[in-house]
Amino acid sequence: MRNFRFLFFILNFLLLFFITGCNTSEASSSKERDANHKVCSKCNMELPSSNIHTAKILKDTNSYYFDDIGCLVLWAKDKNIDIDAAKTEVFTNDTHRYIEASAAYFTISEKTPMNYGFSAYEYKKESFIKIDEVKLKMLRGEHMANPKIRKQILGQ
Repeated sequence: MRNFRFLFFILNFLLLFFITGCNTSEASSSKERDANHKVCSKCNMELPSSNIHTAKILKDTNSYYFDDIGCLVLWAKDKNIDIDAAKTEVFTNDTHRYIEASAAYFTISEKTPMNYGFSAYEYKKESFIKIDEVKLKMLRGEHMANPKIRKQILGQ
């Protein structure tokens, strides 16, 4: 009977040690991940470290990040936030920095994380559009994620 108690004590100790060890390492790795990585407020995808195609809204001392400008537009609609009234910034492909969305120019046919196709640039080129048209196209479903629109844009 004594041997059984000793064996029972050792097994409980090992089980407790194993469970505690797993929980501790998992908790610390998730804390590191949260501190080092940003996640899209709309679709919960992790933002790329290069920031390419990303956008952010600064509203009421909170920063909301997005992996695609289309996610920003849809999220703002869901939350009844006026993109023009909030401080909205987009990461530009040509200068690789954040600028005000109202100052940016957008292409409509690039490969983006959510396949909406809108990509920001600081300097205007032919056939670029402004943020108001991006919002309109997103809310109408006129983006590259829509197969009919993609076919029209790409001419396939």
